[in-house]
Formats: sequence, C-alpha cells, structure tokens
Amino acid sequence: MSASATPIRRGELPQRQDVLEPRWVRFALIALALTFLTLFLFVPLAAVFTEALKKGWNVYASAILEDDAISAIKLTLLTAVIAVPFNLVFGVAASWAITKFEFRGKSLLLTLIDLPFSVSPVISGLIYVLLFGAQGWFGEWLAAHDVKILFAVPGIVLATVFITFPFVARELIPLMQAQGSEEEEAAVVLGANGWQTFFRVTLPNIKWGLLYGVILCNARAMGEFGAVSVVSGHIRGETNTMPLQVEILYNEYNFAAAFAVASLLALLALVTLAVKTFIEWRLHENYGDDAKEH
Repeated sequence: MSASATPIRRGELPQRQDVLEPRWVRFALIALALTFLTLFLFVPLAAVFTEALKKGWNVYASAILEDDAISAIKLTLLTAVIAVPFNLVFGVAASWAITKFEFRGKSLLLTLIDLPFSVSPVISGLIYVLLFGAQGWFGEWLAAHDVKILFAVPGIVLATVFITFPFVARELIPLMQAQGSEEEEAAVVLGANGWQTFFRVTLPNIKWGLLYGVILCNARAMGEFGAVSVVSGHIRGETNTMPLQVEILYNEYNFAAAFAVASLLALLALVTLAVKTFIEWRLHENYGDDAKEH
C-alpha cells in the first residue's frame, strides 16, 4: 500500500470510488434508457388508455359494465383470491424449510420451485389437459363421478396456482438466508415453541418481503393468459378471465371494449408498481444494513 493511501480502520468499509466518465457518455446512456422506456413502456401504456377512451366515457363505462366483462372481472378476482393464499402458504413453508433445515432433496426442491419460470405457460396448460381431459389420465374417473375440472373454474385455478407458485418462495428464500437463524434459535432456547417462534420472530422479520411476493403473485395471477387459455375453453360469460375477454373482444373488432378491459389490467399494473416501489423502500429501510453485511 502506498504511503499516500488512507488506511482503513477495523469495521469500516472502503469508500466507493465514483466512475468518472465524460459528460456526454452519461447523457447518452440516460437518453438511451429514456428512449427505450418511452418506446416500449410509456407509448403502449398511453395508447391503451387513449384507445379505451377514444369514443367517450359512456362507451368506456358500457364496455366495463357489460355482463361478459363483469363475469370476466369476477372470475379473475375469484381466481386470484383462491390462488394467492395457496401460494402464500406454500411459499412460506418452502422457504422456511429450505433456509432453516438441511435435508435430502433440498436442491431438487429449489429446482422444482423454478420450474414454472422455465416452462411455457401453454405447456403448463397442456399438462392439465393431459391429466384431466376427456382422454387424460383421470378423465374417465372424473366423468364417471361428474367432476369437472377443465373448462371450469377448478382448472383455471389449478393452472394459475402452478404458474404463480414460485413468486412468494423466491422472494422469501434469499431474504431468510440473509437473516440467518440466530433469532429463531434464541427464541427456542428461551422456551418458545414452533408456532410462537414463527409468529413472534420469523413473521415480523419477513413481513415486507412476504407482502412483496404476494403483490407480484397477485399481479401475475390476474394477468395470466397462456395456461388459462388452454384449460378454460373460452366459454363466454363463464370461463373467460380479463385477459381472455380482451382477446375475444379484439378478435371481434370491438376495439373500444377490448381496450377498456385492457385498461383495467393496465391500472392493476400501475397500482402494483406503486405498491411494489413502496415495499422496496420499506425493505431497504428494514434490511438495508443487513444486506450490506451479507
């Protein structure tokens, strides 16, 4: 170390050295990023609301309040209300097991959690057709017992659960790994049982990360198209979610109604983005120092 270098004291982190680039390079990079966002985010988003309101508020409101649109909205909300709690429970259980225990098959479980990220949603829907379709593995038994899964709400919920189950787990696993298990071990030494340890120690530490995962899971559940399209049957007024309703209206050249329903999904995305930003801020406030240490 040179004589002019400032020694780093124990416990201190070295200061970050700013990268000094020419001003034109910084401006060029910023302009490139803003151009990309404008072309691929702001312009399409503005186009959705412009087309939705192109014929006035009356046409917009009638498209939203039309019976098939109301049915699609209700089914979308129902699917999310069922799928998200399932994924919440699975995500917490899986992340707790992966981060707090060592067991055989741990790497396999992590791989399976990532499976929906690597498999096309359409393929995921076809898997359920193979299992529960009329010619599927369980098709004859389901028909004999008058149980309907495909082209009904259960199939839509199953496909949505499969597509969205990694979101909560994948948000909690790195967070819980960074926090370690010292606090839980201390609680057990002090006499707390498993449920007391979870609700009084683990859950308060992961609440913002858990909410972050739930928000992402809910947004994907409401916006899922591929897998739901395969298992729903596109029965108008019965098995159409909001994305499927947009497709049907657009294919019928009913552009005003299609963009009106699409605007609801866009509003959902904007609300999700706002909540996501707030939670990221809270996560940084709560776990920023821990993240630096790890």
